[in-house]
Amino acid sequence: MSDPPPPSVAPPPLTVAASLVAVQGMVLVVLAVAEIADLDAGRRAMGLSTAVFFGGYGALLLVAGWGLWRRATWSRGPALITQLIWLGLAWNIREHLVAAIAVAVVALVVLAGVLHRDSIAALSGEE
Repeated sequence: MSDPPPPSVAPPPLTVAASLVAVQGMVLVVLAVAEIADLDAGRRAMGLSTAVFFGGYGALLLVAGWGLWRRATWSRGPALITQLIWLGLAWNIREHLVAAIAVAVVALVVLAGVLHRDSIAALSGEE
């Protein structure tokens, strides 16, 4: 009995995009923990709801990053929507030039990686 063929790996642009989406997810989880650590009685409800949102969205991005790496078609949507949101965030924080550029560059790299023709072929099941 022969061994099944090994699963093909994601193309490099998709691997880079998956890694950066996972990093974005980790950043949001860290922000959720920081928000919980900074709770005070005056803004408990706002702090908890913000922490839950950041934690949930971060977890979604971690799973989406893993899905992109595994070439799961469903993971493309959350990754693309997030990058559009992060581009808007970069525009909103443009007074802080270094942070705005960093956020925008990461978002553009992920967009380029997910929309690369090799990535599209990998996510659609084509080889």
